[in-house]
Amino acid sequence: MAPVHRFLRFLGLQAKAAIFGILLLTAIIASRLWWPEAAPLARYDALVIFAVTTQVVLLATRLETWEEAAVILLFHASGTAMEVFKLSQGSWDYPDQGLLEIGGVPLFTGFMYAAVGSYIARSLHLFNIVITPYPPFWMTVVLGLLIYGNFYAHHFLPDIRVLLFAGTLALFWRSRLHWSLDGRSGRIRLPLAALLVALLVWVAENVGTFTQTWTYAGQGEFDVVSLKMLGSWYLLIHFAFVTVTLVTRDALGPTANLPDEGAVNHRGKR
Repeated sequence: MAPVHRFLRFLGLQAKAAIFGILLLTAIIASRLWWPEAAPLARYDALVIFAVTTQVVLLATRLETWEEAAVILLFHASGTAMEVFKLSQGSWDYPDQGLLEIGGVPLFTGFMYAAVGSYIARSLHLFNIVITPYPPFWMTVVLGLLIYGNFYAHHFLPDIRVLLFAGTLALFWRSRLHWSLDGRSGRIRLPLAALLVALLVWVAENVGTFTQTWTYAGQGEFDVVSLKMLGSWYLLIHFAFVTVTLVTRDALGPTANLPDEGAVNHRGKR
C-alpha cells in the first residue's frame, strides 16, 4: 500500500475510533451556530438527547460494542461527579440553562469525558494494539485513583500533580503501544501517546469555550484555554486508560509477549 493511502487509512481509523466524540463536538458547534433563542427545547437538553440517541444508534449498528459502552458508562459517571464538584468550586461555568442536569451540570458533559474513554477503547481494537512491557496492574490502578483524587483534593490540600507527572513516567515510560495497520507495525511510548491525545482533547476544549458551551473563570469568549489544562488532560488520559483496563485487558501484555518489529499482530481487527 502506498504511503499516502496508508496515511489516509490511518486517519480513517482514527476518525472511526473517535466517532462518538466527533459527532458530539459537531453537535456542539452546530447548536451554537443555529440554535434559536426562542426554541422550546434548551440547547443543553438537546445535546443530552443527541448524545443518548447517538449512543443507541452506535450500539444498534454495531459500530460500538457493549464493552465499549461499559467504558462510556464508567467514564460518564466519574466525569459527571467531577464536573459537579468543580462547578461548585467555581472552576468553570455553564452560561446556558437546561432541565437535564445534576447540580447545575448539564448531563451531556459526562458524555464529553466518555468520548475520551470510548476513543481509547476503540483505538486498542482498531489498531490491534498490544502494550508491553506493562507495569503491575495494581500499581496502575493506584496511580489512576491518585490522579482522580487529586482533581478534588488540590482544592483543600497541596497539589501533587508534579509528583503524578513523575509517577506516569516512572510507571509507564518503558511501556510501548505496538500497533499494526495493513501489514505494517509501529510503536510509541505510552506517555507520549497520552500527551498527543491530551493535545487533541485540549483543542476540542477550546472549541467548547469558543462556542460558549462552557467557560473558565476569568476567561474571555475568544481566549485560548490555559496550557495548564493540557497537563490536567494528560493526567486524565492516564486515568481514562486505567478505567478502560478495568473493563478490558486484551491489549495488556508482559515483556515476553513483545511482538517483532516487522510482524503484524493478529489479535483481531474490527
